[in-house]
Amino acid sequence: MSTAKPSARQQILDTAARLFFQNGYRAIGIDTIVAESGVAKMTLYRHFPSKDALIAAYLEAMNAQFWAWFESAVEPQSGQPRAQLVAVFRALQKLVTTPACYGCPFLMAASEFPEAGHPGRQIALANKEAVRARLRDLCEQAGAPAPAQLADQLYLLMDGAFVAVRLFGVDNPAADVGLLAEQIIDCGLRR
Repeated sequence: MSTAKPSARQQILDTAARLFFQNGYRAIGIDTIVAESGVAKMTLYRHFPSKDALIAAYLEAMNAQFWAWFESAVEPQSGQPRAQLVAVFRALQKLVTTPACYGCPFLMAASEFPEAGHPGRQIALANKEAVRARLRDLCEQAGAPAPAQLADQLYLLMDGAFVAVRLFGVDNPAADVGLLAEQIIDCGLRR
């Protein structure tokens, strides 16, 4: 059984994704992506007119991947918002203690592109706003007396876990983020 070779666009995107996630956006140039993807520079520019367009496409793909991950964590606990919140952070704990995790591509984009108009920063901000809104919604459904406050605490915990894995690797301070989140959730629901 033969496997189909990915399209040139997908090959470029897959290569850029790996390189950006491991090394950052500014550290990786177009020539490196071309060399490692095995496509011609003109082919890259046919699919992505600029490096910023490639970064934006990567972040859009990562956004879809993030939400698929998030929903796969909460779906088994459907109708149980407290359990859904806990499930997200248990899944996060598992994620940030695996060798394939290098942190959060959106935090990386926000730190590397401080300009408000940069497409990478705009996609990063949209992702983070959506995460805060989704957490707030779950906190409201769980009956938190101060859902926005609890959601922001959990949001900060999530981003802190992503920074911890970026800095320390697999053996990082976020190894118990699921337990800590559960304690914060329970405290936030009792207020």
